[in-house]
Amino acid sequence: MRNLFCFLILLFCTVTVSAQKNIIYDTDHIRSLQTICMDDPLHPAIMDRKSWHVEIGFDEMSHEYHRYRYHIEHCEADWTVSEDLFESNYLSGMNDQPIEDYEKSFNTTQNYTHYTLRLPNENTRLLLSGNYRVTVTDEDKDDDPVLVAEFCLADRMVGISAEISGNTDIDFQRNHQQLSLAMSYGALHVTDPDKELKIFVTQNRRPDRTVEIHPNIRKANGLEFNHQKSLIFPGSNECHKFELLDVHRVNMNVDNIRWYDPYYHATLYDVPQQHNYSYDEDANGGYIIRNEDNVDNETTCEYAIVHFRFKAPLLNGGDVYVQGNWCNNWPNDDYRMEYDEESGEYHCAVLLKQGYYNYRFVQLTDLLSATDDKVATTERTDGDFFQTENEYIVLVYYKEPGGRYDKLVGYYNSKSKL
Repeated sequence: MRNLFCFLILLFCTVTVSAQKNIIYDTDHIRSLQTICMDDPLHPAIMDRKSWHVEIGFDEMSHEYHRYRYHIEHCEADWTVSEDLFESNYLSGMNDQPIEDYEKSFNTTQNYTHYTLRLPNENTRLLLSGNYRVTVTDEDKDDDPVLVAEFCLADRMVGISAEISGNTDIDFQRNHQQLSLAMSYGALHVTDPDKELKIFVTQNRRPDRTVEIHPNIRKANGLEFNHQKSLIFPGSNECHKFELLDVHRVNMNVDNIRWYDPYYHATLYDVPQQHNYSYDEDANGGYIIRNEDNVDNETTCEYAIVHFRFKAPLLNGGDVYVQGNWCNNWPNDDYRMEYDEESGEYHCAVLLKQGYYNYRFVQLTDLLSATDDKVATTERTDGDFFQTENEYIVLVYYKEPGGRYDKLVGYYNSKSKL
């Protein structure tokens, strides 16, 4: 037990790197921020630089026009701004342009206006691989930032392979998964991998499950990462899911839908505390905004207050939250659950646009009593099981001697099913 506790301290203390994210600052007026890559809402926000397109869409909760502008920055591997680049190095055309593609909602109980930014476009093209941050500001509100969306462009120059196993260095087919990675340099000229390369692994697009790794085997043509504690991840469990495609009748895992002016309220079936693993196909926290007809989803989908319910005894040691890609996979107060002693369950209510949603329950616990570090764990909510199908993303950045920015030279996306 002592060795396991020490391992957990080591593992989660490594999770101090920045990770890709979408953030809404103006939460009173902005909803449903999506970064859709290659026309696939479930696709990770990582694309090949030679053939890519992305749509950043969001709703402003009124029919009033707002003059939004977008500003694009190139970022380093740790998502700090690339200070050694001029804008003209990474961007062709104009920056700080208005978002001119917008449309008002039609025949919905809640008025909103959907704004869409498509990249590349006639004004803006991106020239380099790496990380990109798009900040949207409101010209009518002194150019205050209202949201941030991030994505990556890659020049695939290196080869990456991975093996995922439930036989880990801390337990055998119980609660964890362990990755072994191999990377071949290909045409990339690497002389000092410790200084020239930065490599990150993320489980299920969660910022708290992002680690920077270092090789323990160096070869003339590449690197290997074997038996590393930083590559052991809690197994989690398959996500819960629901569909809200029609506000006039229930869909998958929706108990009832009722109208209480001014919103529809959709109450989900309660989910019991999980003690066993049972496979159920999911999207690892993903979501798709759509209605039953799957037509004009951006402007005809309703907003409804969704009531989440988690049936469990009161869990001491930290608050419980709903988590998924739609809330950036990190707990905040909008998704914190309250405990009802009379019903013996946690509950929270979230305003969401119609669609298909994955979610999980996590408990935000203190890592060490002597620190302020927090860990969002599923150990006491949905459980951790080695069989769980999880998504792992590997990103490889390269900066040659004298280089001015971190190039994204490889990425790998794998789903484990043991």
